[in-house]
Order: sequence, then structure tokens, then C-alpha cells
Amino acid sequence: MGKRGRAAVVVLGDIGQSPRMQYHALSLSQQALLEVDIVAYGGSNPHIALLENPSIHLHKMKPVVFRGLPKILLIVLLPLKALIQFFMLLWFLCVKIPPPDVFLVQNPPSVPTLFAVKLASWWRNSAVIIDWHNFGYTLLALSLGRNHILVKIYYWFERHYGRKVNGSFCVTKAMQHELACNWGIKATVVYDCPPEFFHCASLQEKHELFCRLNNDLIHPDGIQDCISYGKGMSERDSFVGNTIFTTQDSVEIFLKPNRPAIIVSSTSWTSDEDFGLLLEAAVMYDRRVSAILDEDDSVDDELLWMEISNGKQYLYPRLLFIITGKGPDREKYEKQMKKLHLKRVAFRTMWLPAEDYPLLLGSADLGLSLHTSSSGLDLPMKVVDMFGCGLPVCAISFFCIEELVTVEKNGLLFSSSSDLADKLLMLFKDFPDGCASLNSLREGALAKGTSTRWGTEWEQQALPLIAKVISDK
Repeated sequence: MGKRGRAAVVVLGDIGQSPRMQYHALSLSQQALLEVDIVAYGGSNPHIALLENPSIHLHKMKPVVFRGLPKILLIVLLPLKALIQFFMLLWFLCVKIPPPDVFLVQNPPSVPTLFAVKLASWWRNSAVIIDWHNFGYTLLALSLGRNHILVKIYYWFERHYGRKVNGSFCVTKAMQHELACNWGIKATVVYDCPPEFFHCASLQEKHELFCRLNNDLIHPDGIQDCISYGKGMSERDSFVGNTIFTTQDSVEIFLKPNRPAIIVSSTSWTSDEDFGLLLEAAVMYDRRVSAILDEDDSVDDELLWMEISNGKQYLYPRLLFIITGKGPDREKYEKQMKKLHLKRVAFRTMWLPAEDYPLLLGSADLGLSLHTSSSGLDLPMKVVDMFGCGLPVCAISFFCIEELVTVEKNGLLFSSSSDLADKLLMLFKDFPDGCASLNSLREGALAKGTSTRWGTEWEQQALPLIAKVISDK
């Protein structure tokens, strides 16, 4: 066998929170038969398939972080941060890793990544491909405004160096059109598609997952709600064989008929996802169910919980929102969640291992996306993962979301908190056995998620460009 070629995957971010670049690395190794060096920040562990692949080599940089400083000072220090990142990238790309045939770089961030990779490619005689996930200047504009001088400089930098590469991938047709018409960049659309390890969870997998998560769900720190409330229930659910969703006798596992409905979302807790909208919708759901059932809001919470514990089913279920991810706004929203004191809605925030996240999606009843896109041209990858697990989605509506979500086929779109509350009431009426609309969407989500997997999409769309730029180098 001849010597394998080499690729370098560059992510100026946490590789564990960059699933698309992890999938690129796996495909470069398994489908393009290349040795792969990943240069990225550490932090969260990537998927075990990447860690166990002998042809993939992970090189971790230390993130540059200025903590506890006022916003105005952070803005002043941005050039210094970019300069430090630039020299760190050059050290890794020009010295620490072997010379690659091609650099595959994630954008954004653009500054200083694109310039550093361009210099490294010249030094090491390598080709460069950009994988456009979004535009960096639009993300910066979320905090500074579109007319800020730093945003204008960032836009020029991103556009200028984005045109000086050997090829580009992007995530939507809308972004492909924008790059072609206004940036002079020809990009190949490589849609996000779920890998094979995203699938519907079996009853056994659900039960084992809920057993692992049970303590985090019913014993959260400082929270009493419709999931955690009541010592009797918590103690009874603590032993192996019984969770808040499942129970196991000596022979079989059963889903509890009075279990809460699970709604799951993943997020990086940044300003392009407004979880305040979700909190408003949760309050509306809670109040509207009380009104529909003609119940007095002063009904004792413990009495309500005892009825649920004893197997009583209501017209509308309790809702448990499980939100996974790490990011800057997480603590702010967690404080708001603790102040709500809702009867029929509970929230849990957590970070899951890469192997458990697909199982959670495959065990949930509905997926939720609050991603609005700073540019309006990228799509939420979380929705792709949900479809891979046969999980229908409620997604906030924006410009190109219908490239992914087909309304009333695999999901629903909403535009306000009231609209989301209406969707939840419609989907979960007579849960778990009488939800015709939810079941129909689940079938559509499964069909969408299994129609094209990542490996097929990558081989058809990405591999030809990879092979071409390497041969032309």
C-alpha cells in the first residue's frame, strides 16, 4: 500500500462542540483514506469514534480567555486576543503537525484563522478548503451592531481571505447563492446529515439512559417542581429498575403511561438563540392547561403530584425540557428558570457525553430549535441530528429553515412564544397514546433522517472537491 496522504482540520474552537468538523475528520480518514491532524481547542471530549481512530491525531491548543472584564475593555482587547491566536495557530500549523496536502478550516471564526491558514498553506505547499458554517461578521454584529467599525473590518477580512482559497463548502443553497453573487466565491453545498450513530433508541437503551440520568432529573440542586417534588416519589424512583419514565419488572421494561413528555434542545447558549421565548411559552402552556381543565390555580402542588404519582393521567402531560450544551448565557437562563415555579413544566440543563446525546434524542418526544442564524443563511445542525433519531421538531421560523424542516411533514415552525405554546398544546393533547399529529410528524422525521446519512452526502459532494484540490496542488 502506498503512503497515505494527509489532511489538517482546523477549528478555532472546542472540537467537542464542533460535530460537523468531527464528521469531516472521520470521513477524511475513512472515505478519503487520509491521515488526519485536528488542530483545535480542547474542553469537551469529541465522539469516541474519533478518539479511537488510529488515523486521526488530535492537537489541542489552549484557548485565549479574558475573564471578568467590562465589555468595553473586552472590545479593546480583541486585537490582542486575535494576535495571540494568530501566532499560536502558526506554531501548530507550521511546526507541530506534519505538512498536510490540504487544510480544511471551519469558518467562523474568520479572524485570525483564515489569514493564519493561508500563510501556513503557502509555507507548507498545501491546498486550503473553507467549510462555511455561517459568517463571522454577522456573529460579531449581534453584539456590536452592523455599522460598527470592527464589524466592517471583519467583513472585509472575511470576504478578502475567503476568496483566496482552493475550494469552499457551505451548509445551505441560500448561503451558496450569497457567496456566489456577493462574495465571488464558488461553494459546494454539503448538507449536514446525521451519522449512523443517530438512531431511534430501543426501549432497553431508553431505560438504561434514564437510569443514568435519573438522579440529575429528580434531584437537581435547589429545584422543586413537577419532576422533583415529593420525597416519596424521589425515593421510589431512585432504585435500579424504576425511573420517572420507565419501570422494569423481572422480565420486561415498560414506559409509564403517566410519564412526562420530554422536549429536548441543544444550544451553545449564545445570543442567536433566545431562550426567553421558551420560558414565556412554558408559562403560557402551564396557564392554558389550568384554564382548559378548569382547575383552580391554588390547588395544592403536593396533591397534584400525589395524583400523578398514583397513576392519574391528565388531558395534557407534564413537560420536561432538557437543554444540553455549554455557553455564556446558560447561567442567566438557569436563574430565570428557577424563578418560574410552574405546575406542569420543568427544566433541566446539562452537558451529556457525545455517546449519550444521540440516545437522549432517540428517547425524547419532541425536539426544539430556537436557532435564528445571525446571517439567516445557515441551518441548525441540532435539527439534523433530531431527524436522524426520528425526532420531530418545533423550530423558530427564519429565512432558509424550510430547506430542512417541511411543515406538517417532519416538524412545525413558530414565530412567537404564544405560537409555540399553541403548538405544544396541539401536539401533546392526550399524550402519550392519542397524539396523532405528533406520531405523524415522527414518521416524517424518521423518513427525512434516514434518507441520506452523512457518509453518503460527504462522498457525493465533498470527496470530489477534496480529491481535486489535492491533485491540483
